[in-house]
Amino acid sequence: MERVVIYGGGGGIGAATARRLRERGHPLHLVGRDAGKLERLADELGETGFTAGDVTDDGLFPRVAEEAGERLGGLVYAVGTITLATLGRLTADAIADDLRVNAVGAFLALQAAAPALKAGAGEGGAGVVLFSTVAVAQGFSNHASVAMAKGAVEGLALSLAAELAPKVRVNVIAPSLTRTPLAETITRNETLASGIASMHALQRLGTAEDVAALASFLVSADAAYVTGQVIGVDGGRSTLRTKG
Repeated sequence: MERVVIYGGGGGIGAATARRLRERGHPLHLVGRDAGKLERLADELGETGFTAGDVTDDGLFPRVAEEAGERLGGLVYAVGTITLATLGRLTADAIADDLRVNAVGAFLALQAAAPALKAGAGEGGAGVVLFSTVAVAQGFSNHASVAMAKGAVEGLALSLAAELAPKVRVNVIAPSLTRTPLAETITRNETLASGIASMHALQRLGTAEDVAALASFLVSADAAYVTGQVIGVDGGRSTLRTKG
């Protein structure tokens, strides 16, 4: 199997996806800001390289492309932000940061990796997974900045799914609130977390493993006929109302 690059490889969803993909036999290349965390995970998994750096540094992406190799079987961009603020409190800088990390970073990662993804595409094609949020489809108060950035990710994915077909498949996962380190400022308040969980048909928050199960499938040849899709892993929140 060809190598898969995982941006955000040291994060909750990134690390869970890395473990799933290693179980499937893929060698990996992890990317993240914390070199120590990446090194420990790489040692745990085996057949795993890593590059430490920040996605706001344009020089990171060609460096990852060089270090990950000339053939790739997939790419996962599991990098994101949770910026929650009212319209009056949002700043242009905060919006620009969200767009840079979520959308521009995903674009640059794919742009740098595209030659290797095309070269490594097998019968099922190389699989790319980007991340959005349920807030793009639903519209939640105080989510303007992150929803705008993730909406840009969805538009990017659809455009590149068309442009890179048939060798490269591009799909998006749109989770609801998930228990990860990124969301800890919200989920560590159990009263708040329980209240949000009750808004979901399945009456709980998501886990990194819930999301990783779909991400690893979408990378794999099992998803050979799936591209250009935005798929919710959201406990039903985007489509179901069980109360009211």
